[in-house]
Amino acid sequence: MVGAAGDITGAESEPITLSALQHAAFCLRQAALIHLEQLWEDNLFTAEGNVLHAVVDKGGTRKIAGVRRVSAMPLFSNHFNLTGKADLVEFIKQADGSEVVLPIEYKRGKPKLHRADEVQLCAQALCLEEMLGQRVEEGVLFYWQIKRRQKVPIDSALRQLTEKIIADFTSVMTSGKTPPPLDDKRRCRSCSLVALCKPDIVLRPVKNWRSRIVRQIVSEEPS
Repeated sequence: MVGAAGDITGAESEPITLSALQHAAFCLRQAALIHLEQLWEDNLFTAEGNVLHAVVDKGGTRKIAGVRRVSAMPLFSNHFNLTGKADLVEFIKQADGSEVVLPIEYKRGKPKLHRADEVQLCAQALCLEEMLGQRVEEGVLFYWQIKRRQKVPIDSALRQLTEKIIADFTSVMTSGKTPPPLDDKRRCRSCSLVALCKPDIVLRPVKNWRSRIVRQIVSEEPS
């Protein structure tokens, strides 16, 4: 049976949704604003994502060319305290009668520089492993902008990253404290909460302090 006994996040804590984990992997502050402070604003990216998932979230099972495909499959993990749904899970029959399990997550846009989508996919794999008792070696991200499947190995590095994000987000939710913003303008530009987060205002005192320290060090250097 895959997965160790016990709950690494504490039995009393609220389950972490798979979508919340994706938010946390993108930015812990964003995840806290949404899931701790209950703040949310749509932008073009989130609106397009909502339309996409309105299509793929219709549950059902069908068989195509020997592959069993389950849409909007409910997932959970007691060990990692996770809950949510997979957009699609394919069960691919092998010659020996066994099935390869392949979670597939649909995303708007195109592949990203960060790994938040991969973390969400890995979390789905962790749930499936606990539910089905078999190893999930690979998942798929399907991006609508490029209309192509991107294979994602569920390797040890991605598993470790995903477990770290689970632990970090659990710590934030348990503490009840929203972490400071990232100093990452590219990531902030694509965030629907940037107006509520106000990263420039929050980070300004820190940046001013750094500038003062640098000026002080430079002024004290011997000429």
